[in-house]
Amino acid sequence: MALVPFQPSPFFANKNRAFWNLQTAGWAGAMLLRVIPGVFNGQGFAFLATIVTNTIIGYSISLVISVIFQTLINRRPIITWSISLAALIIATVIYATLDAWIVSLFRQDSETPFTVLLLGVFFFDLMLLGAWSALYFAINYFLQVEEKADQLMRMENQATSAQLAMLRYQLNPHFLFNTLNSISTLVLLKETEPANAMLSRLSSFLRYTLVNEPSGRVTVAQEVETLKLYLDIEKMRFEERLRPVFDIDPQTSDAMLPSLLLQPLVENSIKYAVTPLEEGADIVVKTRLVGERLRITVSDTGPGLQDNDAQRKMRQMAVKSTGVGLTNIRDRLAQAYGDDHRFEIRSKQDISGFAVLIDIPCERKAQANLAKGEMIE
Repeated sequence: MALVPFQPSPFFANKNRAFWNLQTAGWAGAMLLRVIPGVFNGQGFAFLATIVTNTIIGYSISLVISVIFQTLINRRPIITWSISLAALIIATVIYATLDAWIVSLFRQDSETPFTVLLLGVFFFDLMLLGAWSALYFAINYFLQVEEKADQLMRMENQATSAQLAMLRYQLNPHFLFNTLNSISTLVLLKETEPANAMLSRLSSFLRYTLVNEPSGRVTVAQEVETLKLYLDIEKMRFEERLRPVFDIDPQTSDAMLPSLLLQPLVENSIKYAVTPLEEGADIVVKTRLVGERLRITVSDTGPGLQDNDAQRKMRQMAVKSTGVGLTNIRDRLAQAYGDDHRFEIRSKQDISGFAVLIDIPCERKAQANLAKGEMIE
């Protein structure tokens, strides 16, 4: 028989219930600390009745001052502490007066004057209510700090998600404009079948971008399938000039990476390697497992950063660009991994070709799902 997993909820998840639990447990504990010594010392019914009655009075008075403290806790410090101290002293005077009166009722044979009895219980009741008040403010201030920390964390997460969304959605307009322009050209040329095929592939690609969260991660296998879908669209524009090659290590298939991370790198190669060359270029996407890290290389056989080549300046503009493209990838990697990543541009001056190397921690899909499940719990 399978057991339902026990998932304890935080004690202060319900603040109202937590207050009553602490209130009852605290005063019951204070009563026991006074009753137990009396029982061992042979005190009679009158002593026990006195302690129980005084505990009920203290319980009731603490409820009244809790209402006062609740209205003061978020005021200016001078107002909070001055009025709270005054309320504590007044409550102690009332508590001590009732305490002394109850003791005098149950001990009518005692010759102790009421004033002396009042002074005797005043300091004990002040200590009791003072400790209660200190705990009240300490717990509530702690809860406020925790709540503000949670709010700050949620705001930081929302800001990070918004920034990641902005970074990823920067990738779509340029590609979408080129694709729609190609479809428009095909329609004008009355090439309906290629236009319909391109629309179908574009629809599938855009559906993928909408289904996956901008801040989410996908496996290498999913990212490669998305790249193939994207390249199928571009291949209708460039035909045999665009020659994609995928060299994917099977050990990296279930490794995780930010969704659509590689698409702008491939787009960059198409723009600066395939487009300007009449013979086109090869675009190679390669993944390898290096220790506990995932290494990805996107390279092309284009002009690279060769001297005496007009494309050199264009490539350098792409490297230094503050818009979409390589800068976008740097920002997304920094958001996702902090300093625990490598992003390198490799191009030799004496040969053609341009490559971008990405090195990130290798996180498996099973590990990501397990971590996600633990966060939900």
